[in-house]
Amino acid sequence: MTGHMRLGFHAPETAEELAHLVAEAVDTRTPLEVMGRGTKREIGRPVGSGSVVSTERMVGVPLYEPSELVLVAQAGTPLRQIETMLAENEQELPFEPVDLGPILGYGPGEATIGGVIATNISGSRRVIAGAARDYVLGVKAVNGRGEIIKAGGRVMKNVTGYDVGRVLAGSWGTLAIMTEISLKVLPAQREIRTLICFGLPDPTGVEALCLAMDTPFAVSGTVHMHAGLAKGLSHPEISGAGVSVTAIRVENFPASARYRASRLKQVLAAYGPRLELDTMGSRAFWEEIRTLKMFQGTKAPLWRISTTPAGASKLVAGLARKIEVRALYDWSGGLVWLQTQALTDAGAVEVRRTIAELGGHATLVLAEASTRGAIDIFQPLDPLLMALTTKLKQAFDPAGILNPGRMYQGL
Repeated sequence: MTGHMRLGFHAPETAEELAHLVAEAVDTRTPLEVMGRGTKREIGRPVGSGSVVSTERMVGVPLYEPSELVLVAQAGTPLRQIETMLAENEQELPFEPVDLGPILGYGPGEATIGGVIATNISGSRRVIAGAARDYVLGVKAVNGRGEIIKAGGRVMKNVTGYDVGRVLAGSWGTLAIMTEISLKVLPAQREIRTLICFGLPDPTGVEALCLAMDTPFAVSGTVHMHAGLAKGLSHPEISGAGVSVTAIRVENFPASARYRASRLKQVLAAYGPRLELDTMGSRAFWEEIRTLKMFQGTKAPLWRISTTPAGASKLVAGLARKIEVRALYDWSGGLVWLQTQALTDAGAVEVRRTIAELGGHATLVLAEASTRGAIDIFQPLDPLLMALTTKLKQAFDPAGILNPGRMYQGL
């Protein structure tokens, strides 16, 4: 193949068309910005590229067997379409994917399933259900050579030994472009109860969440948020409280969920749970957590920090002494969504310094393009991990044309 690749926007409909397009880009050394519908396009370092490749026209669900708990979707299929189809069969994606679209100006559910898996961003239920990548049964993708690969099918040259599905989950389109994904799904929860405590300081709130997780009552959601964030939620008693909010969720069959909630109330008596949301109220509350409603409508920088529950409140307190912050703790403190002031570096110097001291990983999720181009968006890797990441990039995308520099400069 010779000549120059046409620059601009490309939205192929089939894996074969995409493979041809990528092979042409390799031949002409044209970097490609990879995306689905663009709902996460403003996350990561800006990709310096003359061409955009979107999977938005690869839509549809070629296979769904509710009795087998298996769904196969084209990568560009909107999340909303998949979740509606599952709900009609009383099933769901167990990892409760966080929907980042609404904080970046998109409607809920507009993200593609390919983007959900490529970013491996799991929601509150991760504490009991595991991560998005744990539900990937297989993938079909086009690598950076323009070859169509299948996990579990044809083994890639130089990639023997890698679980392709797990490797691509969390790679942000830098290794290969997924075209089709097979997922394990699970029955939806019939009854949901959420216990709410008000006014707990961060260390006490996280302590309550960890205590709840240590009970045998299969807690499936644990969040604690600052008062300034709680006022952005819809439930009048929660938004109007004017204090921090700590929420603990249990799900199951009706009798079991109610029993667990009543037992949890006894265990948490010292923390004063004052409100119990029923199934309808719980669904609304956790959907607002999932779409990060409390961060919508603002351009203030937002960080996603994974750390240990034991160190989470110390990390936030350490940062709060240096810069103004508002925090939502999820996963009992294992994940912190942290909003900072709009400083020139989004608070990166302080965030990285505090993490170096206390441990964790931080990704900048929301910031102006000028800021994103000037700082590390993803957690800088230690030399060993960087070597492995470079080796993976070499194996999947030796010409370095897929989302170059999106995650790490020079990769």
